[in-house]
Amino acid sequence: MIPIFTNTNLETSYPFLALMSVVYGPVAGALIGLIGHTLKDFTTYGSAWWSWIVCSGIIGLIYGFAGRKINLRQGVFDKKDMITFNVYQVIGNAIVWGLIAPTLDVLIYSEPVNKVYTQGLISASLNIVAVGIIGTLLMKAYAATQIKQGSLKKD
Repeated sequence: MIPIFTNTNLETSYPFLALMSVVYGPVAGALIGLIGHTLKDFTTYGSAWWSWIVCSGIIGLIYGFAGRKINLRQGVFDKKDMITFNVYQVIGNAIVWGLIAPTLDVLIYSEPVNKVYTQGLISASLNIVAVGIIGTLLMKAYAATQIKQGSLKKD
């Protein structure tokens, strides 16, 4: 976690969430996002910021649905899969952090509009870059550990 703006950090947890969501599916991704963000908020800040916790669950769900479009568990994560996943994650992060999270902050916590939309756009951008680079590398490494279908031959 690297602080960038008011309560806005470069998070390495989202690339890991992306990997777990792609491997285990959308429901697991949503739960990992919800539980992980809740634990982080309580241990770091002493209280939970529910609007962003919900959004971590939503982005985990989106990453999980993106995982249904690629063959990571079959040991395949080629250029097409990388592009497919990253299109999903860019659109998902832009909507979740750039629109949903700040809107919930305004509706739930009456936060100043300019502040939360700035935080949202910065978070969306940072998550897009982090997941695009670190998440893609994690998925490529994970796929390399999987046995490719049809690669074993009987002697």
